[in-house]
Amino acid sequence: MAEYKAIRGHTIRTVAGDPDPLLTGDIWYSSITRKIRGAKVAAGAWASGGNMNTTRARVGGGGTQTAGILAGGTPPTASANSETYNGSSWTEGANLNTDRGSSANATGQNQDSVLSISGYDSGWLTETESWNGTAWTEVGDVNTGRNQGGAAGASNSASVFFGGEGPGSPPPQVALSETWNGTSWTEGGNLNQGKMMVTGAGTSTSGIAIGGNIDGSGTATANAETYDGTNWTEVANLNTARAGTMAMGADNTSVVAAGGAPNKAVTEEWDGSSWTEVANISTARYDGTGVGTGTLGFVAGGGADPGGAAGSQTTEEWIVAQNVEIITD
Repeated sequence: MAEYKAIRGHTIRTVAGDPDPLLTGDIWYSSITRKIRGAKVAAGAWASGGNMNTTRARVGGGGTQTAGILAGGTPPTASANSETYNGSSWTEGANLNTDRGSSANATGQNQDSVLSISGYDSGWLTETESWNGTAWTEVGDVNTGRNQGGAAGASNSASVFFGGEGPGSPPPQVALSETWNGTSWTEGGNLNQGKMMVTGAGTSTSGIAIGGNIDGSGTATANAETYDGTNWTEVANLNTARAGTMAMGADNTSVVAAGGAPNKAVTEEWDGSSWTEVANISTARYDGTGVGTGTLGFVAGGGADPGGAAGSQTTEEWIVAQNVEIITD
């Protein structure tokens, strides 16, 4: 049997009370209670949040559950609209410089440090815009414009943009991957499978690509791939194949993927090795956006009609409670 140190990387520590933050699976000795205690996770649950001011699908988002931002989308034409979320209500903010929809991606785990990447508006866009908490500023263009790709990144200075539908006739599902260093985009290691309506979560060195469509007929895939900053690696598939999911995750070891086409409410959790079905979202939809972590976040927007373009104003918040349990009497 493996020792605790071999699993967690350190021995059981002594804490006055309980550690903050709690880390799932962590074990410690409380010098106050004089007992060995551990952290465990309760089942996640969805709760209704405040509605957006603008109904939309194919929208990008970033930030946290209590400080989020959404930008762009199709209500039904491409939009530059931007809104911020404080955990209960949405407020109209400064618009993007360029209208964009068709899953123009936004990345960033801080509301004041977000990117909006590529997208579509009567053509494939290469423009990238950076949000500093007050205004959107155009920065370096991607090398290949495409729509309905995926992205992952912790801030507006480090992101990875991958997959999508590229220019062509018919438009191909691409495996292209580009990384952003705060100044410019550089082509990197490609996905193992080209796909559009692919969703990303995590960071530019610990990212994940989830689901998507793999051909022009809209065939959804259950494929998932993780990224280490250089290479993409195929990992365990979703239980339900789908495209246009809404994903939340601070890295590629704890992720939630909700919804997806065609019109699914299914939600799955990724723990770094496998996917597990958990509580469904209340409103089946796809091509909205997910913001936050695998334990605290929200999904917003999206469409439930056959084209997904009609959009939604609905926000649903995801919460996984963490509890302390006494292990020894």
